[in-house]
Amino acid sequence: MTNEADWQTLPHTLLCTVEFRVDGAMIPIGDTPWGTRRIGYIAGGVVKGERLSGEVLPGGGNWAEAGRISDGTAISTFDARTVWRTHDGATIYVTHGGRMAVPPASAAAFADPSEAALMDKSGYYARILPLFETADPRYQWLNAIVAVGCGRRIAGGIRYTVFEIA
Repeated sequence: MTNEADWQTLPHTLLCTVEFRVDGAMIPIGDTPWGTRRIGYIAGGVVKGERLSGEVLPGGGNWAEAGRISDGTAISTFDARTVWRTHDGATIYVTHGGRMAVPPASAAAFADPSEAALMDKSGYYARILPLFETADPRYQWLNAIVAVGCGRRIAGGIRYTVFEIA
């Protein structure tokens, strides 16, 4: 029997914040038979947390699809692959899917990197579901967790606050 409180709340613990630096604009592939495809290069980044900290190595990418829903909101999917190196030398392969939605009222500010970093995060939606893979015995626990990240644009990229879901 499930305790009612279990499904009414989602137990979570802060895992880390991760900042992805994006180098240049998205590369448009165009309207393919499977959607409007764009690819972004991840130039690096920083991971900060009590249990997980280090850096995002350069060379990752985000293979995104873009579209619009009926009210004009711009939507996109994330399909990102990155490698993180912890402060103590472990290497972790991290993939994440997710969604972003930018309503028409926020579109102009969101498109301008200097304004987007100052925007109220209630003006858009960015969520990811990172999956971790590592062989390092100190971080084996990452292979078994479910995590969710809530995003905010920053100058030069995006910052996610990542929570481990219990």
